[in-house]
Amino acid sequence: MNKTKVGIINVTGYAGVELARLLYQHPQVELTSVTGRSAAGQRIGKVFPHLASLDLTIEAELGGVDLAFSAMPHKESAKEVIPLLNRGVKVVDISADFRLKKADEYQSWYGFTHPAPQLLKQAVYGLTELYRSQVTSAQLVANPGCYPTGAILALAPVVKEGLIEPDIIFDSKSGVSGAGRTLSLQTHYSEANEDTTAYALDGHRHLPEIIQELRLLGPGQSLSVTFVPHLIPMTRGILTTGYASLASGRVAAGEKGEKELKQLYQDFYKDEPFVKVVETPPHTKHTWGNNLCLIYPTIDHRTGRLVVISCIDNLVKGAAGQAIQNMNLMLGLPETTGLETLAVYP
Repeated sequence: MNKTKVGIINVTGYAGVELARLLYQHPQVELTSVTGRSAAGQRIGKVFPHLASLDLTIEAELGGVDLAFSAMPHKESAKEVIPLLNRGVKVVDISADFRLKKADEYQSWYGFTHPAPQLLKQAVYGLTELYRSQVTSAQLVANPGCYPTGAILALAPVVKEGLIEPDIIFDSKSGVSGAGRTLSLQTHYSEANEDTTAYALDGHRHLPEIIQELRLLGPGQSLSVTFVPHLIPMTRGILTTGYASLASGRVAAGEKGEKELKQLYQDFYKDEPFVKVVETPPHTKHTWGNNLCLIYPTIDHRTGRLVVISCIDNLVKGAAGQAIQNMNLMLGLPETTGLETLAVYP
């Protein structure tokens, strides 16, 4: 049986190199082409010694493939994706360039005019737990951002059922790999080690994505979302805590209400291979290296407030793993193919 040929645009970033690692063990596809302008012409094993088993040279341009992953930065990715779509190639875009449905939001949040606004309607938002059937038939999938993945999955069940008041708060803490591989003072070891800081308090670029998807889940609800990300001194992982007041009369008081809430989450995610509702608050190490999102819902009975904790590996479920999950559906493969990996511990 011939394997599907896939390629990675910009393999030299953290998401790209994680894609290469995961695709190497995939039984139904073959990674045949990778690009990276800064390393073009070099063997991938020379640039990334842990990938020495991959018999590939990093190219300046992508070769002939059936499906491509674009791991380019925002604004740059769309320029690479559009010609591929015109040639009939399926694409999973890991950048933000096709996630938002309103073209004017790209100028507001990303500082550029979108080059192909007509494709925003065609692109399927690749959170498979919400859009599985659309992903299956898509040519272009917009892979969700890492922060939105954890946040949306944390509150999707209660937003859909209208069980919370519209004022929502997300507090998220991310490892430094989320900032990418480009050198910066903020992620310099001496700056980031033994330090925790909040950032983007005037609005993170992932905020419109979170708002967009939650409003689609709860049409008619006037949702107001506050999102505060934090940088913490670890390499991988995102821990998100979502807060919202419970709607009056919609959830029983006391332990009965807490049981109802947990049952709602278990029912909502019962058939999801990569979302697990857990019995104790999850740790980021519980998802290190795998494609899981762990969710722990509870109620602060003193205040009547919903508290939901979620955690993911930002480079797997938050990027490369979710991209492969989307690829599997687009190619008609079992969704879990190549992704059934246990977490690394300790």
